[in-house]
Amino acid sequence: MRALLVVNPKATTTTRWGRDVLVRALGSEMDLQLAYTRHRGHGTQLARDAAAAGVELVVTLGGDGTVNEVVNGLLPTGDSAATRPALAVVPGGSTNVFARALGLPKDPTESTGQILEALREKRYRTVGLGRADERYFTFCAGMGLDAEVVRRVEYARRQGNVSNPLLYLRSTVGPFFIRTNRRNPPVMLECPGEPAEVGLATVIVQNTAPWTYLGNRPVNPCPDASFETGLDLLAMRVLHLPSTLRTVSQLVSRNPDPHGKRVLRRHDLASFSLSAERPMAFQLDGEYLGEREKVQFVAVPDALRVVC
Repeated sequence: MRALLVVNPKATTTTRWGRDVLVRALGSEMDLQLAYTRHRGHGTQLARDAAAAGVELVVTLGGDGTVNEVVNGLLPTGDSAATRPALAVVPGGSTNVFARALGLPKDPTESTGQILEALREKRYRTVGLGRADERYFTFCAGMGLDAEVVRRVEYARRQGNVSNPLLYLRSTVGPFFIRTNRRNPPVMLECPGEPAEVGLATVIVQNTAPWTYLGNRPVNPCPDASFETGLDLLAMRVLHLPSTLRTVSQLVSRNPDPHGKRVLRRHDLASFSLSAERPMAFQLDGEYLGEREKVQFVAVPDALRVVC
């Protein structure tokens, strides 16, 4: 089997020792090439070139951003999941939501062992993805407050701060109280065949559960989201402090069931659009992508083979 290992050398928990162990382990089982991402978006080009060269498997060592880039390089290739290179994910970031949603261990060495065992047993899983305009995502997207938080976290990390729950908490306070217009919610949701929902303050979209983790605890705005169904979403109509705190407590509970007059949920959507009266922060798979006024979402079933 020909394989490409895509390594993000700047990923939070990626070390030279861990990379060398992974290279030796994979190299003993397959014809392996190694490539490093050099800049944002490089993983997409590496994956696209690998597919064109006939590589059968692409392995990522990095965080969810690296996975997202590689997925967007693989999806335009082939006519179906069966004709595209398969994907294996070794967690190397701070949260690794996609890898954990697939049931892989957080430890990179343990994940490598599970991936090698799955390859020997020819054990693959086909998962659905989401698409926002022309970009695919594996587990989540967001317009509004959560994307503002991602923007601030990315900036803080570039300044040398460590990604942890405290950083996310600090990055939430400013957008909530200062940047977010809590009096005039600007977002509209349009689903085919349904009346439009207007006056939404922030929207979270999920392709699977959980949405993210706080340490080891999953956070589940849409607990029914799955790789086997369409897209789920949760929207908050307003961001008043009491109702927002109540919803947050519901998200982090052991049996999450976000509800209330200020909460809107939808399950298993094939397509929908979000539009805003003004440019809003937008993120995919925990990566800030700038501000958007409108985004079209589509569920893409059976899109990708993964090794797990």
